[in-house]
Amino acid sequence: MSTENPAYGEMNERTRAVFRALVETYLESGEPVGSRTLTRNLAERVSPATVRNVMQDLELLGLLDSPHVSAGRIPTHQGLRLFVDGFIESGEVASIDRSEIERAVGNDPGDLSGALERASDVLSGLTNGASLVLTPQVEAPIRHIEFVSLSAEKALVVMVTADGQVENRIFTPPAGLPPSAMREAANFLNAILEGRTLAEARAIVDTEIAKRRQELDQLAQGLVETGVAVWAEGQGAERDRLIVRGTSHLLDGGAAEDDLDRIRQLFDDIERKRDLTQLLDLTEDGDGVRVFIGSENKLFSLSGSSLVVSPYMNADRKIIGAIGVIGPTRLNYGRIVPIVDYTAQLVGRLMLKGN
Repeated sequence: MSTENPAYGEMNERTRAVFRALVETYLESGEPVGSRTLTRNLAERVSPATVRNVMQDLELLGLLDSPHVSAGRIPTHQGLRLFVDGFIESGEVASIDRSEIERAVGNDPGDLSGALERASDVLSGLTNGASLVLTPQVEAPIRHIEFVSLSAEKALVVMVTADGQVENRIFTPPAGLPPSAMREAANFLNAILEGRTLAEARAIVDTEIAKRRQELDQLAQGLVETGVAVWAEGQGAERDRLIVRGTSHLLDGGAAEDDLDRIRQLFDDIERKRDLTQLLDLTEDGDGVRVFIGSENKLFSLSGSSLVVSPYMNADRKIIGAIGVIGPTRLNYGRIVPIVDYTAQLVGRLMLKGN
């Protein structure tokens, strides 16, 4: 728990108790909280008038807001940030939740893709939010590459990696390409790329083409460049790396129409996977779960949502993916933060087993 927020230092014990009770009540109900409700929730016996005075002080600090003419208050984004930093203790994951997460992730390092899919499903189910899982890029060494002509305008490039994964991409081959050029290009690539990763492929192909340009006719050279570029572009655009589950949790319920519009915009952005690499940028400060509330969340700031996200790492302690939950700012932070953190830890351990 952090108490570095200056507003925390300006609050006495009674003010903190009122603030905590108000935020907890709001997170549970989603409705503005009045002074009479708070007097019933406080351990100290105080009058509604005293509570109202404290609420006014908290509003002056920018921690509360009055959404309507009524006396009820809700926490601002600044107030929620203070609550997350200063009032939530790092709790344990409930045993029933822990069992579900462990069962979903499993213990098979050869089934990482399935583990991440199941982790996304279980996170959405446990949190009643939308789960986001950013999967690692494929870094297994290449075993074999083959080109298959589908038509005059389409061809298929097939890549088999050392771990048995098969990836297919359709691309447009150079015009007038003869079948012999496809075979020649495949032989050339298999000779120089076997045992190397995709991250190394582009530079190797460029170097080898420059050295052995005379060995390839012009059309085969174009095919080599196009075929490798298919994967390079797919990697750069983060194709198929984002798993999203539970969007209906945010689109259902009693949300106001403007909130629904923002949520739809959020998932339009996710669907297009725009600025996806920012999800990793959000975790760049190292281990542990991080919470982004409203406008703090640069990836989904337009939606006014909160994001709870944690990275996972490979054996070299390099961040290669992230797991998170996105929902309204009225998330149950005390429960969701440890759930996200524990899920990321299990995925990280699974990554270590596979190395």
